[in-house]
Parts: sequence; structure tokens; C-alpha cells
Amino acid sequence: MTTTFDLSNDAIPSFASLQDARVQVFSSKHSRESLEDEVSNLPPDGETGRRKGLGMWILGRFAEAAELLPEHISDDVASFTLAMSYMEVARWEEALPILQRLSDAYPEEPRPRAGAMEARLEMHLATDAAPEEITETLRAEIAATPEAFQQSAEGQHLNGRLFEAERRWDEALECYESASDISLAHRKNLFHLGRLAERFGLDETALEAYQALVALRPAQRNAMMNLGILYEDLGRDQEAASCYDSVVKSSPMDDRARLYLADAVAGMDMYYDEDLERKEDRLNQILRTPITDFELSVRARNCLNKMNILTLGDLVEQTEAELLAYKNFGETSLNEIKEILGSKGLRLGMARDEAVASVDVGRNRYAGMENADALNRPLSDLELSIRARRTVETLGCLTLGDIVQHSEEELLGMPNFGQTSLIELRERLEQFGLKLKSKHDTQD
Repeated sequence: MTTTFDLSNDAIPSFASLQDARVQVFSSKHSRESLEDEVSNLPPDGETGRRKGLGMWILGRFAEAAELLPEHISDDVASFTLAMSYMEVARWEEALPILQRLSDAYPEEPRPRAGAMEARLEMHLATDAAPEEITETLRAEIAATPEAFQQSAEGQHLNGRLFEAERRWDEALECYESASDISLAHRKNLFHLGRLAERFGLDETALEAYQALVALRPAQRNAMMNLGILYEDLGRDQEAASCYDSVVKSSPMDDRARLYLADAVAGMDMYYDEDLERKEDRLNQILRTPITDFELSVRARNCLNKMNILTLGDLVEQTEAELLAYKNFGETSLNEIKEILGSKGLRLGMARDEAVASVDVGRNRYAGMENADALNRPLSDLELSIRARRTVETLGCLTLGDIVQHSEEELLGMPNFGQTSLIELRERLEQFGLKLKSKHDTQD
């Protein structure tokens, strides 16, 4: 029994066998390097060309696979691999007809069906049309599919994508988590789960998703970078440096990864500054604020959605030139954005150290006040549920004193915050002798 995958001679009867080969190839550095040598030496024509294209997919070189495999469209394994390569490089229109054909040919196989639907979703999101126009159609199609498809990892992931397109974050996260419970081999699902969980402060969920994703070799650059950033946020600089180092080793000219690596290494030797830590916490809460919490014109909102800008943190990473370069994003939309950021002491293209310096947390801001000790307690002391914690964090609350500056009416006006969360928050505050601001106080 051989222990090394032989691209030139081993049978590749299905896409699943190709995935198994990828696991085998990336089990050691020697196996990966051997395949790289083999792929580079294979001629691009005929059967060897087909195997060369399949080898490119195994190595994660999707653009090259997409150039080699169209000549072998009659072969179902090559055809599906080509479609998956197109999806990886955002060539949705070319992937769609292949996936639709394979879905008709293999109605019991969930991957082509889910892939075709996701390609249609991506194509729609690239236009100016409202996402609901496609999500309602696709959701109806999913409801008409066999129960096995709806309960598969592919079906759950697709539902998550639809909810995310509609900005229904909690439901999207629930679907992504269900898909990951079914299969930890669904790369796109793990990435969407990690990215969305991280943006809304669910660090442990994001960490588990990214760790599972980078374990699926070859590790994706974006996943490694996001995992590194999350490790830094958690104060785990050595592990962050390891992630960035992996990216730099595979792409020595990646300036962003090199910069992040240098910062992480420097952070490993930094002394602990409690005031700085509190400012970082407050800034992270501000940056996690969803864009949907602000009043925006339809055009500005649609543009940001298509650019995958979901939070203030995503927004400050952009420059004015980058936003204005996007189709249909003009000066009016730019001024809306600048006004929103200005209200939080932020601006476009702002460096993180500058943003941290602009945050005023006040170590003992409630000194001399009644119940000062309770008011200065950190938010974590309340041990709130995820939904309630996310709401008060969105409001920029870092301490119990920050929370009681808000009224019940204000909290109930926040997305996904209902009576159950309000009762929970009241009870936890009462344990510290505190209560929310009354409506009368707010009016005064």
C-alpha cells in the first residue's frame, strides 16, 4: 500500500478522492514539495494536462487550475474541480452552468446544488439590486429540495449566506454553527463563521472556526491573517506571530503580513499597561458597531454591503480613494460615512495607535459618586448572555456605569434586544445596586 499520492498514476475517480489526496499531500513538507515538482513537470496537454490541472487545485493554485481544466469539461471530476476553482477566484458566471449541469446529473449530491445557488447569490450581490430579490427566490428553492439537502452542511451554509446577505446576523451565525457541527471540512463555512463571529465579539467561536480552517491544508492566507489578528486581540502575540510567519514564508513579498509579523514580535516584549488595555477594549467595542446601527442612504448602504464592510472597524480600514473608486460611491455617500466616523472620533484610513489614543476611558470616571465601586466595575462582571452583552457593547459600554447611562427604551430600540434581555440586564444590575436611566431622566 502506497503512502505517497502519485498524481501521474493514481486513480482519481471522484472529487472526494481528490480531497483525500490533498490531505495526504499536505501531511508532510516532503509530500507537498514532491507534488509541486511533479505538477511543474507535467505537460499541459491531454490526460497529463487534466492531471496537472487537478494537481494545481490540490496545491491551492486555483487560477492555474482554471486555465488548464476547461479542455476536460466532459470529465465530471475535472468539471467539478474547474467549477470549484472558478468559485475560489470569483468567476461566478463561469462556475454556474457547470454546477447546474452537475446538479441535474447528480441530484442526490449536495455540493453541486449548493454551489450553483451560491454562485447565483454572489452574481446578484455584485449588482445594485436589493439582496432580498435573490434570497427569497433561493430560500423557496431550498424549501423544495429533499430534507437531506436542507440538513446537510452545504444546505446550512447556504442558508447562512442568505441570512448574512439580509444582514440577519444571529440567524446567519446559527446556520454557520450548524454547518460546522455537521462538517469541519467545509472551508467556506468555517471562514464565514469565523469572520462574522469575530466582528460581533464572539472571540471563542471565531477562534475555534479559524483554528479548524487553518488545519485544513493548504491554509488560506486570509484565514491565517484573521487568526493572527484574533490572537493579537486576545493578547496571544506569540501565536499571532506564528500565523504571520507562515504567511511570510509562503509569500515573502507580502508586505502586510511582514508588517503584522513585526508588530506581533514587538508586542511579545511589551510591558502591560492597564490604561492602554482599557482603551483597547473600548476601541474594540466601538469598531464592532454594525454599520446598520446608523442611518444611511440606500446607495451608501448597498455599496458598503457589496464591499463586505459590515462594521465601523471594516470602515476605518478604507481610505477615501478606495471608497470613491467603487462603482456608484460618490461624494455624498463619502460625506455620510465621514460624519458617522466623526461622531465616534474616528476617520477613514486611521492608524490603530491613533484610534487608541483618541479613546477616553477614564480609569475612575465615577470617583466620588454614589456606588462608585459598582459603577467602575467592568462589563464582564455582569456575566450577561451573548445577545444582551453584544447590545451593550454596541453602545460602547465598558463599565456598569456606562450601561446605566442608557434607558430601557433606548435598549429596546436596539436590534435583537427584547424583553427577555431587558429583564436579564435589570436583574444583573440590581445585584450591584444599580438600575438603568429612567425615561424621565433621559428627557431631562
